[in-house]
Amino acid sequence: MDRTINPETLKAELADKYILDVRRVADRDASTEQLAGAAWKDPEKLAEWADQLPRDRDIVLYCVRGGSVSNSVLDALQARGLKARFIEGGIEGWKAAGGEVVARG
Repeated sequence: MDRTINPETLKAELADKYILDVRRVADRDASTEQLAGAAWKDPEKLAEWADQLPRDRDIVLYCVRGGSVSNSVLDALQARGLKARFIEGGIEGWKAAGGEVVARG
C-alpha cells in the first residue's frame, strides 16, 4: 500500500475512509479546523489507541503538513497491519487543493 494519498484522489474517495487527525496537541489547539468526520488521536499516546482503530476500513491520517508526525504514526499503524496512508501535505495540503474543512467541535 502507498504511504500517501493525494488530496485530489482523497476528495473522490472520501466517503469510505476513516479519517484520523494526528496533529500534536499544540498544533491542534492552534487551529479551529479539521476534516469533516475526523477523529483526533494524540500521536504521543499512540500505543493507547492504535489497536482500537478499524481493521476493515482504509485509514487516512493527517497532521499539519504531512511530515514527521504523519510518517511516524503511519509506520506504527502499518506495523500493526492496518491499512493506513497519510494526506500529502497534511491538512494544509488538503486545504490548498480545495478540500473542505469544518469547524472543530
